[in-house]
Amino acid sequence: MNKPFQKSRIPDQRTFVVRELIAPSFDTNWHFHPEYQLFLVLEGRGTRFVGDTMKPFREYDLVFTGPNLPHLWRNDQEYFDKSQPLNTHGIVIYFSADFIGEGLLEKEEFEALKHLLQSSVRGLEILGDTNRLIRPMMRRLLSLKGLESIIHLLKILQLMAVSKDCHPIVQAGYINLNKASEEDRMSLVHDYVMEHFKEGIRLEDVATLTNMTVSSFSRYFKSRMNKSFSDFLSDVRISHACKLLHEEAINISEVCYESGFNTLSNFNRQFKDRMGVTPSIYKKDFQQRYA
Repeated sequence: MNKPFQKSRIPDQRTFVVRELIAPSFDTNWHFHPEYQLFLVLEGRGTRFVGDTMKPFREYDLVFTGPNLPHLWRNDQEYFDKSQPLNTHGIVIYFSADFIGEGLLEKEEFEALKHLLQSSVRGLEILGDTNRLIRPMMRRLLSLKGLESIIHLLKILQLMAVSKDCHPIVQAGYINLNKASEEDRMSLVHDYVMEHFKEGIRLEDVATLTNMTVSSFSRYFKSRMNKSFSDFLSDVRISHACKLLHEEAINISEVCYESGFNTLSNFNRQFKDRMGVTPSIYKKDFQQRYA
């Protein structure tokens, strides 16, 4: 596998970087970098991995991640099928820790912004009115230059800094123990699981993929992801099931087997353990909410 593309690199002559991403799929590499990142999905669906947490993503998913917080927006498998006319579209902003300057961040006027940056170590999902206000602002930022672009970026950060719509993603106390040299290894694991979670995945096969023994891989994975590999695999399957349950035409049994579960009883139990409700109640609640 090629080394992950360091797409967050900011040229020395620039304060920040904003890019429009249009491609058949988003970057498939699980990675992290020292810059802050604000990422808006305009087109594309899949599973979002941030730190020790995963969640389905779709259009208008908006997430702010702090320095060195691992992340991956992994598109659904059909985006990698060349016969499917699917595309992805997003806008990403990168800025470094010294974007404002440590001295200014200690001033009273920057207290809210300082708190926002500190909160980003857990990743922040931006929802509601704040999300709707920021979308056109990020589009606008693509065409701005010079001081006007910096002022506009500060307006975006100001909106988030005072908003009640920004919610932490990873668990409190999460620490990234990964090393940059391990990005390829974790990308291999993510790719393999996302391609084969509907099938029976053996721990031995994944360990072999990473050139580790089963016991070494189990310890390694749990220390990096804050959960066992079996729990991670179950989370991926439940996340996929949630996406399928959003569709009216599919029944619970079909969701169960399409998500990689062998029995309906096991699926119902694991779904309720993780989501707090049964699949049928989840489906009903979703349909009522978006009716």
